[in-house]
Amino acid sequence: MPAIEPLAPSGDAVTDYDRHHLSVYAALLDAADAADGWRDAAAAVLGIDVDESGAEACWRSHLERARWIVGDGLACALEAFSVRPDRLV
Repeated sequence: MPAIEPLAPSGDAVTDYDRHHLSVYAALLDAADAADGWRDAAAAVLGIDVDESGAEACWRSHLERARWIVGDGLACALEAFSVRPDRLV
């Protein structure tokens, strides 16, 4: 897996970064559902030093991107991952 960038992508299109980090997004969502603190999730899932400047912003941006992928961006994500939304019904 490619390295974790300081900030996750933003915008309304799924990127190559999103494709390469889908499992990271899933793990962040699982950690959030388990009410893991940001420091634990950032260290375990993102593999970053939580004492570094920008660590919380990195974690927050990746969690927000994960939530976008499974929320408002779901149709874009399904298309980007070659799954047609009408086939999910």
